[in-house]
Amino acid sequence: MPGRILRQLIVHEPRLRWPVPAELPRILDNARVLDCGRRGKYLLIRFAHGTLIVHLGMSGSLRRVPMDEPLRKHDHVEWVFDDARFLLHDPRRFGAVLWHPAGDGPVEDHPLLADLGVEPFDPAFTPGHLHAGLQGRRQSIKQLLLGGRIVVGVGNIYASESLYLAGIDPRTPGSRLSRPRSQRLHEAILRTLGQALDSGGSTLRDYVNAQGAPGAYFTLHAAVYEREGRPCPRCATAIRRIVQGQRATYFCPRCQKR
Repeated sequence: MPGRILRQLIVHEPRLRWPVPAELPRILDNARVLDCGRRGKYLLIRFAHGTLIVHLGMSGSLRRVPMDEPLRKHDHVEWVFDDARFLLHDPRRFGAVLWHPAGDGPVEDHPLLADLGVEPFDPAFTPGHLHAGLQGRRQSIKQLLLGGRIVVGVGNIYASESLYLAGIDPRTPGSRLSRPRSQRLHEAILRTLGQALDSGGSTLRDYVNAQGAPGAYFTLHAAVYEREGRPCPRCATAIRRIVQGQRATYFCPRCQKR
């Protein structure tokens, strides 16, 4: 997309997580894409007069397709360039396509982005940053990781795996993590995310990437996630499953300490 002129934005279904602005096709008519970026899970398509904020929801995809390919069910938004065409496919309609005008200030100040924590591979994400963010927090460490206000990118699968690797019970209040335990968790987060990236990522069973391939390879190597009742790789204790904030958590009750 960068450098190309968006000839037409076509909204086939505006009822996503938040309604697609009705005026968006007019705003972006024949506008040139300056560059594309990302903040957390939000894709940022930048124009001179503002930024398009795109979220894929739980199982959405943004894929390039042939110019004459017919629409499929759940293809909701279409980007048409002179020699390229992109479709947002979102079966659950949990995604979003929103507009942030340049006059409203930096896109990072948008309400959806302003409270996001640091990126996990940013030099600013240090053991000290993690420990400082946990101070005074009574919420469980698993919920704090999922909240994304300290660090982004540690989703449900990766939180369970990181806490297992660090030997921390997911129910432990954040404020109870000492500096050494925070450092172990920091190292575990980077290691877990690095392994997931190397193996293709992990997600819902029905997800496919932009090339149509499934993205659930990392789950094959998970130590605890979706392994309820199976032996812990370290001590052979049965893995437990609990629910925290309506999300499944998996852990070893012997290896992971409060």
